[in-house]
Amino acid sequence: MKNEILLKIVDVNFEEKLIEIRHNFHKHPELSKEEFKTTQTLRKLLDEAQIRVLDLPLETGLVAEIKGFKEGPIIAIRCDIDALPIIEETDLDYKSEVFGKMHACGHDFHTTVILGAAYLLKQQESTLSGTVRVIFQPAEEIGKGAEDILASGVLSGVDAIFGLHSSPDLEVGSLGTNVGALTAAVDRFEVEIAGTGTHASSPEKGTDPIIVAAHMITALQTIVSRNVSAFDQVLISVTHLESGNTWNVIPTTAYFEGTVRTLKAETREFVPKKMLQIVKGMADSFGATAELKWYCGPPATNNTAKWTSVALEVAKEQGYVIKELPQTLIGEDFAYYQEQIEGAFVSIGTGVSYSLHHPKFTVDDAAILLSANYFAKLGRRALLILTEK
Repeated sequence: MKNEILLKIVDVNFEEKLIEIRHNFHKHPELSKEEFKTTQTLRKLLDEAQIRVLDLPLETGLVAEIKGFKEGPIIAIRCDIDALPIIEETDLDYKSEVFGKMHACGHDFHTTVILGAAYLLKQQESTLSGTVRVIFQPAEEIGKGAEDILASGVLSGVDAIFGLHSSPDLEVGSLGTNVGALTAAVDRFEVEIAGTGTHASSPEKGTDPIIVAAHMITALQTIVSRNVSAFDQVLISVTHLESGNTWNVIPTTAYFEGTVRTLKAETREFVPKKMLQIVKGMADSFGATAELKWYCGPPATNNTAKWTSVALEVAKEQGYVIKELPQTLIGEDFAYYQEQIEGAFVSIGTGVSYSLHHPKFTVDDAAILLSANYFAKLGRRALLILTEK
């Protein structure tokens, strides 16, 4: 790529600084919408590097900007900064100091990587043609942060966007992605059933909502097994069931909730319609009433072919081992950005560990500098491609 400056950061002190920053974030986790100290720390670190923080109506999280000396396109790189309500069970010397809260999804790693990329891009701003907006997004774990960033208007005019997730299934030095959906659409549902309570010895005098719920839950699984293609990944999981409060009374109501995961937009539209048909029909058949409530979450990610190719090309140049990843049914609100902006989301190996959201999940610090270099070079490459088109 013409006029491109290769990133060759060998400053050990820089790597040590990034590791120290990540450990600090790990020790002080904050939950979604509570990332006030994390935001303050990021603002301080960016100010020290003379990286401009944009004035936006965000309670937590922030967006910074590295503006090249030459006018040009705008691209964005994004990380998430929130933690999870999990009691950490590692033996790390920098383990969480906040009981019941933990960076068990690698967001401390994501934050440090993108901060490191911002530092590197700042060093090169005199040679950049265009602008890199650096998003430190709050509230990814509850699927709301990306919408807040978009609502601020800060991504208006952005031509491409890139993001990452740590992978405890990949060794350090490995990276994977694919075109199209890498993660799934995530929706939540609730079902409320009203029957007629009675003495447990006289079930014929009432309408048992527990029986109704049991039949509904079983029938809902037929959507996956009998109403969509076996080649279409769909998941319906009931994760919470509640009814009654004692052993000799048939209760009046029952309640259950769960999640639906889909990869295709048409399947996502079909499933709740079929669920409603089953819920209403099953309730009618038993003489009960039922209501289905549906809550839309993030859509599936949608990596464009162009930017996925660029992301993999840069990864190979940086020495990453490229892994072919299967589609996954976890959720990622980076997908909201991809509804409006072309881009790519990648999975970066952080050393084989316990799974994401596990209390013993860990990240190998050896992945930090390599990943920061990668995102700095990816940002620079994207600007060059957009400038030359």
